[in-house]
Amino acid sequence: MHFSLAWPSGGFTMENGSVENGVCSSETVNGSRDIWSYKDSDSLSVDHLVVMVHGILGSTTDWKFAADQFVKVLPDKVFVHRSERNVSRLTLDGVDVMGERLAEEVIEVIRRRPNLCKISFVAHSVGGLVARYAIGRLYRPPNRENMEDSSADRHEGDSRGTIAGLKAMNFITVATPHLGSRGNKQVPFLFGVPAFEKVASSVIHLIFRRTGQHLFLTDADEGKPPLLKCMIEDYGDCYFMSALRTFKRRVAYSNVGYDNIVGWRTSCIRRNSDLPKWKETRNENYPHVVYEEHCKAYDDDHCEPPSIEDDGSDKLEEELVTGLSRVSWEKIDVSFHSSRQRFAAHSVIQVKDQSMHIEGADVISHMIDHFLP
Repeated sequence: MHFSLAWPSGGFTMENGSVENGVCSSETVNGSRDIWSYKDSDSLSVDHLVVMVHGILGSTTDWKFAADQFVKVLPDKVFVHRSERNVSRLTLDGVDVMGERLAEEVIEVIRRRPNLCKISFVAHSVGGLVARYAIGRLYRPPNRENMEDSSADRHEGDSRGTIAGLKAMNFITVATPHLGSRGNKQVPFLFGVPAFEKVASSVIHLIFRRTGQHLFLTDADEGKPPLLKCMIEDYGDCYFMSALRTFKRRVAYSNVGYDNIVGWRTSCIRRNSDLPKWKETRNENYPHVVYEEHCKAYDDDHCEPPSIEDDGSDKLEEELVTGLSRVSWEKIDVSFHSSRQRFAAHSVIQVKDQSMHIEGADVISHMIDHFLP
């Protein structure tokens, strides 16, 4: 399993900037959208890059509502880039291939914006895994000299390392299957029936190709561990966990129910026994946020992992939970049980389509309100 990242030497062709409905934006020749303000301003005045990554079979428009809200609430503070390198059927090429593409895309964005100093990621569904892979490729150890990109010396004093030379701020995932999809009830539309889950595991590659293999942990390249297992440590020349640890915040938004694609346990990185009890909230600002938990980093040198017997998980899933728990997480549990669109919770939590999924707008507001220090 050898990975190589091509660091492009050329620029990135841009169309002229424009102001549409009050938002300053520019569009790449490949169709992605960069936005930075709701007033006529210079994008060079913004130093915080926010990379938004869509899920499987998705497109740049999936994060349109959220991106617009980010720059509306945080004018001239964030520069939002909606990723376009892995749209539609390209999302079937595998988490690693998509991660390589995203890493290259991020480097190109940074190169054309030399003022950028900070970076955050906001990713939906499998896009969260793609983003985790990409930061493993973009990670630079503290004080590392890298002559390939002048941005490398922007934070030479940062003892935590950087992501492509930028200070790592927020790593946010939304309904992401961090533990994969093969475990019991990890794909809710299979109804938790072991026979269905076993069949799905054996045929998923026929539908979702290599990405499906990664999600169900059935990939085995040259006898190496499944990719998701590799991603809970620094593996080869990919610094997966060092990169994740570099971020000031790691946040996992999860649907507690009605998400037919990604189960609650895998998206919130918990065991069955750790799932919290929740109740409908009366919070006027975030009515669909039903539980918040700040989980400290797990120290496996001083703690015994819990037994996995009768826990609905297996040894590999336990390894993934334990590995990812070595860094702290903010876990935000969301419920659309009373929503008219509750059966589309996987899309509502992202507000994938503003006209259909607007009930998830409070989740985006929660994300934005806790985004800056």
